[in-house]
Amino acid sequence: MLKIIINGCMLGFGLAMDAFSVSLANGLNEPRMSKNKAVGIAGVFAVFQGIMPIIGWLLVTKLRSLFDVIEGYIPWAALILLVFIGGKMLYEGIGPCECEDTVSPCGCEKSITVTALMIQGLATSIDALSVGLTISDLSFPEALLEAGIISVLTMFICIAGIALGKKFGTKLAGKASILGGAVLVLIGFKIFFFG
Repeated sequence: MLKIIINGCMLGFGLAMDAFSVSLANGLNEPRMSKNKAVGIAGVFAVFQGIMPIIGWLLVTKLRSLFDVIEGYIPWAALILLVFIGGKMLYEGIGPCECEDTVSPCGCEKSITVTALMIQGLATSIDALSVGLTISDLSFPEALLEAGIISVLTMFICIAGIALGKKFGTKLAGKASILGGAVLVLIGFKIFFFG
């Protein structure tokens, strides 16, 4: 049991780093985000990070040949999703100011949409499917425990990322969307090239 908890903590910390970076970008992009929304966003990342290892476990233990096919597309999916969202943020940050309510002159604060959040959650957790391979020797309850640990750690790490992003987002004002978009694009390339 202790081995599962330690392994879950190590996996959770490692897997949460991409979600942390995206949370940081979200905080940069929306520095006046409410605490409830920040917890909700962190919760979405936590749910995705918790579900993906279980899906991976099911694929590995029940449908090994299907997992082998899907595994090759994981980096491509993450790259496409994060470059799309990050590119949109870059475009909005660089393009002409079209909003009236701003943080500073032409520093539009864009609220993250549910669709964008779901795409971010999927893109940052898709690599967690591969965790199914590393936990395939566990029983289903043990795999659930490990996924739960990953999920809880992700939640706290993402809340910290949003808080940090909000702090710097207020100071960066109009440049926050550009910085946040660049972070997302870089994360996409990092997942693609390095996993």
